[in-house]
Amino acid sequence: MSPRLDPKSLPRHTDRLYRAAWALCGSPHEAEDLVQETFVRVLARPRLLRGDDELAYLMRVLRNTFLSSRRTASRRPQVAAQIEELELADERSSDRPELAIEAQEVYGAIAELPEDFRLALVAVDVLGLSYGEAARVLGAREATITTRLHRARRRVVAAVDPPSRGAGGEESREGSPTPRRLD
Repeated sequence: MSPRLDPKSLPRHTDRLYRAAWALCGSPHEAEDLVQETFVRVLARPRLLRGDDELAYLMRVLRNTFLSSRRTASRRPQVAAQIEELELADERSSDRPELAIEAQEVYGAIAELPEDFRLALVAVDVLGLSYGEAARVLGAREATITTRLHRARRRVVAAVDPPSRGAGGEESREGSPTPRRLD
């Protein structure tokens, strides 16, 4: 018999799911809403875990909730954002504003990735799933996850730290920035 998801264990996963949601959405406020909606869906009825651990299951629900919200949003008329609505930094990091701005840039770059790359990066680098767990959650082969991660990391690094010639910017043979781990 499959184990049931214990609702009391959900708070233990909140931070990791929030970081994953922020990477998917690109906005800390949308991420909070997405995590809340994920928990609402999970708590709406008893859930059985089919061999997956809780975090992998919650990531799958988060991803499906995100995709559903994007489909719904794509059917609505688009409204341009006002300057007052733009977010510059996460208010919770007010004691270290440079870290908040850097986090905003990184999560914004992740949010701009193609969906397959973004989901792989969020699953492994943000949530901390193994490559095998990410492959199961995302329905892809482990080798595919490895390739998507490599490409996603390179794109994020290029977006956050564009190459600068001669000013200490490392370049690989292909002329694109050398990827570094996003811990």
